[in-house]
Amino acid sequence: MLDWDPLWLTLRVATLATLVALVLGTASALLFARVRFPGRDVLDAILTLPMVMPPTVLGYYLIVVFGRNGWFGPWLEQTFGIHLIFTWQGAVVAAAIVAFPLVFKSARAAFENIEPTLERAARTLGSTEPAVFFRVTLPLATRGIVAGTLLAYARAMGEFGATLMIAGNLPGRTQTLSMAVYDAVQAGDQARADMLVVVISVTCVLILVVSGRLLGPRHH
Repeated sequence: MLDWDPLWLTLRVATLATLVALVLGTASALLFARVRFPGRDVLDAILTLPMVMPPTVLGYYLIVVFGRNGWFGPWLEQTFGIHLIFTWQGAVVAAAIVAFPLVFKSARAAFENIEPTLERAARTLGSTEPAVFFRVTLPLATRGIVAGTLLAYARAMGEFGATLMIAGNLPGRTQTLSMAVYDAVQAGDQARADMLVVVISVTCVLILVVSGRLLGPRHH
């Protein structure tokens, strides 16, 4: 009988991580699309780094930053009682950081492709900046943001290396689908590995199909 705990944990981790990536990624994308500031290219490279950095290296950085002897780990523990090492919350942090660049890049491209005259026209008609953003900018960028968010969700579901480093592989606590597949293969349980692979593969294919339709050309 298939243990569904890794699936439910994966869905919870991926959902929360994607929400974090959506909020931070969209805000960062708007900033980069609208504001020029010193060090912009360097910061852009840093924010995009999780896309190309080996996941285990990223996981090591997370331990350095959020570990009990890390830069912020003791402060989080003493101030909020939060422990990220070997917890599912740590898995959320790892997945969010890995998924962030996908939202950031898609949203930034969407904001940069908006015709500036449309926003200027709204301001000329007396709209405030928040009104321009919510009535003009955000609706025009929605397709790109949603597509990036779907890709981020698929990436968060499949995250392995960084999550393993910071959250470990504890069955029932931090073991996601990717780790369950690894364990099944190591244990020689081919049937369980096949079932888990089918579940995550079908889910990711559906997400990619939907995101591909959103990123494709509009048909008038």
